[in-house]
Amino acid sequence: MDVTTLAEVTGNLNAVGYGLAATGPGIGLGILIGKTIEGMARQPEVAGQLRATMFLGVAFVEVLALLGLVAGFLFPALPA
Repeated sequence: MDVTTLAEVTGNLNAVGYGLAATGPGIGLGILIGKTIEGMARQPEVAGQLRATMFLGVAFVEVLALLGLVAGFLFPALPA
């Protein structure tokens, strides 16, 4: 197997790995935002508090997605 083919396979595996790593935070964001909207609908008087907490949670969940992207570059697939 030549070097070019190996580099292409490694790049494809990194893309698939990041796609899998991004599904968890994506699901987490959906649940987080959905529950916040549900809480605002049930108690409109605490909407400001819920919104602030939601944005803090969104920031932490997005860090997980970025961590998955960075890990793909830091730990490339090892050649077989």
